Amino acid sequence: MRLGAAPAWHDIEPIEIASRDEITALQLGRLQATLHHAYANVAAYKAKFDAQGVHPGDCKTLEDLRRFPFTTKADLRDNYPTGMFAVPAERIARIHASSGTTGKATVVGYTRHDLDIWANVVARSIRAAGGRSGDRVHVAYGYGLFTGGLGAHYGAERLGCTVIPVSGGMTERQVQLIQDLKPQIIMVTPSYMLAILDEFVRQGIDPRKSSLRVGIFGAEPWTNAMRAEIEDAFDMHAVDIYGLSEVIGPGVASECVETKDGLHIWEDHFYPEIVDPVTGQVLAAGEAGELVFTSLTKEAMPVIRYRTRDLSRLLPGTARTMRRMAKIAGRSDDMLIVRGVNLFPSQIEELMFAVDALSGHYQIVLTRTGRLDSVEILVEARPGADLDQVRRTASASLAKSIKDRIGLTTTVTVGAPGEIARSEGKARRVVDRRPKD
Repeated sequence: MRLGAAPAWHDIEPIEIASRDEITALQLGRLQATLHHAYANVAAYKAKFDAQGVHPGDCKTLEDLRRFPFTTKADLRDNYPTGMFAVPAERIARIHASSGTTGKATVVGYTRHDLDIWANVVARSIRAAGGRSGDRVHVAYGYGLFTGGLGAHYGAERLGCTVIPVSGGMTERQVQLIQDLKPQIIMVTPSYMLAILDEFVRQGIDPRKSSLRVGIFGAEPWTNAMRAEIEDAFDMHAVDIYGLSEVIGPGVASECVETKDGLHIWEDHFYPEIVDPVTGQVLAAGEAGELVFTSLTKEAMPVIRYRTRDLSRLLPGTARTMRRMAKIAGRSDDMLIVRGVNLFPSQIEELMFAVDALSGHYQIVLTRTGRLDSVEILVEARPGADLDQVRRTASASLAKSIKDRIGLTTTVTVGAPGEIARSEGKARRVVDRRPKD
């Protein structure tokens, strides 16, 4: 693929390759300061700590963190809009918010120091992905209250890149700007990258001849099968970036392009744990569970043991000494239980990409007749494929794979290219039409 040599050691911040003893010592000092800051300045944290019978002074080691209570999205909504802020209003430099499913958004605030840290960790992520000062970065994440666009934007500028702030939508124009301005890097959701790929094909342009050499994809879970699809289509590297607005935004963790073996967590700013999604017990390294983060350097809105609902594992570092998180397998609150079988959208995605005649666009539609749940998988044939032939063979092949691998009987419906609605941001993978009990 079109990429230069791996980064020289002088391109990497010393903390990224520091010893584990150095990293953990830094973490402990910052954790203790964060606990005191939250307890002294956020009434909700003081109440939660007091109710659990713990005080910031009780944190003598990193392992002591597990004695402190979790923070959940419900806590943020209960203290809407700014009850979780730990600094006076005049120190808030920016406010972002994520969409709310209960009528209230999750509001997060940043001081100027927080914005500086955020730009630094995104710049570090872009560099780890293969970006360098002087590169042109096409940002197709949405701008506005969503943290993706502005997070990518300021991180790229901090690295010394030229930013093309396209935002989402207008897919035909996305392709035109890629062709005309020749960016080396694109930052976008992986599902929307597939829509951009479709537009390249529609216009008769060979995506492998584009200027793009690195794609930095985040904001939604995606599989290694989708990575292979994008890398082959564009002859470029597809690298994962992770973040969430409650913790800071994109830039909490990133894959390194030289390994692409999981996302290195920037542990000087974010302390990770993996817990059992049901019991909340901290799990040993390597065990799969729910990812929990504590911020170590945030001023405006520190988060203590924030339950992300993302499912992953903690692994030793490889390209960096900081620990890695495995690619997100799904979300604990996105797991579907159908006729007693646990189903994640990512499982369907992986099996679908194994069928050559199918494209990367899909939806899972759930319905119920009487007491019986039914699952229909809507997929699309690849452009140029014989639709009738694909319907005769690929649908049966995918349905068999799902039955064999997951244990669930499904109906697979193959549509023509373009039939499934495209998303300009996070894809809507599940359509649940079951009656609400």
